[in-house]
Amino acid sequence: MIKIHHLADVQSENIGEDTSIWQFCVVLKNAIIGKNCNINCQVFIENDVIIGDNVTIKPGVQIWDGVTLEDNVFIGPNVTFTNDLFPKSKQYPTSFEKTVIKKGASIGANATILAGITIGENVLIGAGSVVTKNVPDGEIWIGNPAKFMKPNK
Repeated sequence: MIKIHHLADVQSENIGEDTSIWQFCVVLKNAIIGKNCNINCQVFIENDVIIGDNVTIKPGVQIWDGVTLEDNVFIGPNVTFTNDLFPKSKQYPTSFEKTVIKKGASIGANATILAGITIGENVLIGAGSVVTKNVPDGEIWIGNPAKFMKPNK
């Protein structure tokens, strides 16, 4: 059973079973959300977004067009995604950068993920980190800019 809080604005019908969407969320009509996800309060999900199964998104996150979260991803509170490296008011790119967070990755609170980045499987991004380039599978990255710390065992 899908659980949508009565104070959420959920326009998408592409939501998997056992997913919960809490109050003050906005989910646009073309977004795809998998099974058994927990979308906490105050989350915005744009149209060209794909969210896999068993994903947790904590409060205060905006997921813009072009972002894909694969299965078993954890997104901490107030994580910031971008989808345009050179934004200007009322001037839109012909297409937005594609950002992929691979299976089993965890992004710590207040981290910033720049547009066009791929974060590998089972990666851990430390809280407050700014990710400016692709991160290989199975690593822990921290800092601003984020750098390799050690393998994620």
